[in-house]
Amino acid sequence: MNYKHILLVIALLSCRLTASANYVFDARCMQAYKAIFELRLNDARALIQQEKQIAPQNGISILLDNYVDYMGLLVSDSKVDYKRLIDLKSSRLDALEANKDNSPYYLYSQAEVYLQWGLIKGKFGDYMSSASDLKKARNLLDDNAAKYPDFLPNQKCLALINVVFGALPSNLKSVAHFLGMGGNIEAGVGELEKLRTQVNGTRYSFYKEEIVFFLCYMNTDVLHKKDNYAKLTAYLSDMDSKSLLRIYLQGYVAAKTGHNDDAIANLQALPKSSQYVELPIADYLLGCAKLCSMDTDSYIYLLKYISEYKGVNYIKDSYLKIAYYYLLRNDEAKYNYYLKLVRSRGYTVDEKDQQALKEANDTRPDNNLLKARLYFDGGYYTKAFAELQNKKEADLKLLRDKIELNYRLGRVYQMLNKYNDAITSYNKAINIGRSSNYYFAANAALCIGNIYEGIKDYNLAANYYNQAIAMKHHEYQNSIDTQAKEGLDRIHR
Repeated sequence: MNYKHILLVIALLSCRLTASANYVFDARCMQAYKAIFELRLNDARALIQQEKQIAPQNGISILLDNYVDYMGLLVSDSKVDYKRLIDLKSSRLDALEANKDNSPYYLYSQAEVYLQWGLIKGKFGDYMSSASDLKKARNLLDDNAAKYPDFLPNQKCLALINVVFGALPSNLKSVAHFLGMGGNIEAGVGELEKLRTQVNGTRYSFYKEEIVFFLCYMNTDVLHKKDNYAKLTAYLSDMDSKSLLRIYLQGYVAAKTGHNDDAIANLQALPKSSQYVELPIADYLLGCAKLCSMDTDSYIYLLKYISEYKGVNYIKDSYLKIAYYYLLRNDEAKYNYYLKLVRSRGYTVDEKDQQALKEANDTRPDNNLLKARLYFDGGYYTKAFAELQNKKEADLKLLRDKIELNYRLGRVYQMLNKYNDAITSYNKAINIGRSSNYYFAANAALCIGNIYEGIKDYNLAANYYNQAIAMKHHEYQNSIDTQAKEGLDRIHR
C-alpha cells in the first residue's frame, strides 16, 4: 500500500470515528468554549460552524450554540433578542435527545440547555417558566449523576441550581415550593468552590473559567461579601490576561467590594476590538465608580450607557446619577433637567430603577449626606466620615435626613470595624425610622444582625434579623427580607 493510500485509509477511519462519537469536546470545541468565556462570540460562532462541517453529529456543537446565545443575552439584556432566540431551545433539545445516549454528555447537555434558558427566563421576568426549566434541568442532572457519578460537570450545574433556588426573593418562594424545589446559597457556593479545585488536572479543567465566572457574581451579588476581593482576584488571574470577561470581572468585583480605584483602572483597561462583544454595562459601572470618586467625567460614561444599552435596567438610575453629578456642582438647571428624565424615561423592573424614581420624586438630598453615600459606595470610608462627623440631627429639617445621618454613620463605623459605634448609630436609625418607608431602618437592623452573627451572638443576631423582616412597605424590601431570612437560616442551621 503506497503512502497516498495509507493517508486515505487514515482519513476514512478518522471520519468514521468522528461520526460515531456523538459528544466530543475536541480541541476546536474547547477553543469555541474559551472564546465564549472571553466574550469573543463571533470567533466562537465561526469555530462552531467549522465543527458542524467536520463533525456534523457532535452534539457538543449544539450545546455551544446555546452557550453563545446565553452569554449574548446576559451581556445585551435585549428583550428583542430574547424573543427572537427563545424558540431555538426546543429544536436544540430535540436534536440533543435524538443523539446517542451512551455518553455522560447526553443528559448533561440537555440539562445545560434547560438551565441556561431557565436563568435567562428569570432575568427577563418569566419566573414560572424559568423555575420549570430549572426543575427539568435538575431532574436530568440527578439521573445523569446516578449513571455517571464521577462526571464533574454535573456538580457545576447542580451547585448553581442550589444557589438560584436558595437566593429567590420572598415573593417568588411560592413558585419554587409549588414545583417542589428548594436551595441553599452557601452550600451551593461551597460546592462550586470545591469543584474549582477538583477540576484541576482533569479532562474537565477547561470548565474552571465558567466556575470562576459564577463565583464572582455569587460572592458579590448573592452573598454580598465585601471581604473576598483578594480571593476572587486570585481566581481571575487564572483566566487569559487579554480576556474581556476577565478584565470586566476584575472591575466588577472591585466596584462591588469597595475597591473603587481598582474598579476604574480595570474598566478603563477593557480591550476595544471588534472581536469582542459590546459591553454597555461596563460604561454604567465606570460612570458609577467615577461618580463615587467625584471625577469630572463620570456623566460621560453614564450617557454612553444610556445611548448604547438595549435592555431595560439602570436607565432611570443612570439619569439620577447624572442629576446628582450636577447637583454636587451646583448646576441647578441640569440637575432639574435630568430629574425630569428619571421620571419620563426608562423602566422600573429593577429595584435600583424603582429607587431612582422614588428619589427623583422626593425632596432633594442633603449634599453632605449624598457625598457620604457616594464615598462609602466607593470604599472611601474616611472621606465619607469627614462628610458626616460635623452633622447634627438638629441641623436637619427632614425626618428622612435624620434617619439617613444615623444610618450612614453606622455604615461607616461598621466598615472601620468600630462595631459599638456602628450599633449605636444603627439603633438610632431604627428608633426614628422604623415606621418610615425609607430603607435605612430595615437595612440598619440587617447590618446589626450581620455584626452579631459575625461575633457569634446568635440570639441578638436573630432579634435584629426579625426586626428587619418585621418592617414593611419600605424600599428594597425584597432584597432586605431575603438577606435577613438567609441570616436566620444560617444561625439556625
